[in-house]
Amino acid sequence: MENFSLILAIVVVTALAFDFTNGFHDTANAMATTISTGALKPKVAVAMSAVLNLVGAFLSVEVANTISKGLVDETGIRPEVIFAALVGAILWNLLTWLVGLPSSSSHALMGGLIGATIASAGTGAVHGDALVTKVLIPAIAAPIVAGVAAMLATRLSYTLGKKADGKAAAKGYRTGQIASAGLVSLAHGTNDAQKTMGIITLALVAGGVVAPDSDPPTWVILSAGLAIALGTYLGGWRIIRTMGKGLTDLQPQQGFAAQTSAATVILASSHLGFSLSTTHSVSGSVMGAGLGRKGGVVRWSTATRMFVAWGLTLPAAALVGALAESVTDLGDWGTAVVAVFLVASSAAIWKISRREVVDASNVNHTDEPAGVVTTAIAAVTPPPAGTVTETLTATVPAPPATTEPAAPPAAV
Repeated sequence: MENFSLILAIVVVTALAFDFTNGFHDTANAMATTISTGALKPKVAVAMSAVLNLVGAFLSVEVANTISKGLVDETGIRPEVIFAALVGAILWNLLTWLVGLPSSSSHALMGGLIGATIASAGTGAVHGDALVTKVLIPAIAAPIVAGVAAMLATRLSYTLGKKADGKAAAKGYRTGQIASAGLVSLAHGTNDAQKTMGIITLALVAGGVVAPDSDPPTWVILSAGLAIALGTYLGGWRIIRTMGKGLTDLQPQQGFAAQTSAATVILASSHLGFSLSTTHSVSGSVMGAGLGRKGGVVRWSTATRMFVAWGLTLPAAALVGALAESVTDLGDWGTAVVAVFLVASSAAIWKISRREVVDASNVNHTDEPAGVVTTAIAAVTPPPAGTVTETLTATVPAPPATTEPAAPPAAV
């Protein structure tokens, strides 16, 4: 029992470590557009997001119950299975953070849990109906719904603001953008912090600490909220750069439309208990806002890499989770090997990231290529009315120089 208690403590600490990585990995969901448009300074933005993530963690437990009660069968799940699932999720979070790709922490967690559960108890321990209805369908629908809503909202904003004073309108949209960014942060805490609550509750059920079908204890809610808030405050600057500048160039109207659309989708899904990816929702809304402005374009090269990462998240985390579970199944020394591997891999990824540091001072600077499609669209898009191009040069050749006719010979 003493050894089991140690394993359970390791699982809880690892779950909070995942929650921490979730915070700095998904800060971009709330604050990337606000930072890229200059509505808030980078450090102010992440501090505001951290506080609201903590508040959001206390608003609901529906998503936590989806993770702890609905996705896998609680009976027969050992704490080592939860630990293996968290290893797969953490490593995927760190790898995608290293390359600056906004993948889904939620899907990494669920993929690791599914893979570890299958390796431990077989496919029958996974509830396929819950996986399809509350994970896969929302994963596809969320970016589409948020993108269409953001595109329509952007067009409406520009239509209504045609006759408005430029400076006053920009100031108003920046204020609205700050408010909507706060709403996204609140929604992120409501949705993503609950996933860690659910995984810790599942471990407590597996360890016999709480009864099956129990809601997360208060200390679990508080610790999960604090972990994600701390991670958020540190700021995932690499992904903020990709989300704010790598996908498209946003103006305040677009930022406001994108964040409002994403927050609406996330809060609605949290109320329904859908384990939605906030990354998918915000990324879809940013692309929709980019397409909603006349002459606006999306850097599809970046978007394509992001889509590939989305598709790989569940299976990659599931594979790592299954392998980790196979090792932990060998006994205590197997669990120790997996723990050492996790710490060593995390340290190596952090050391590699120091080769090119991205922080608050350079987060808005990007050398991301525009891509073939974007370049082609930009080439045929006329400049805005009233724009004076200073680099125009004359294209009409000057007339050729004429040679004076020779004087007639003098008369003899």
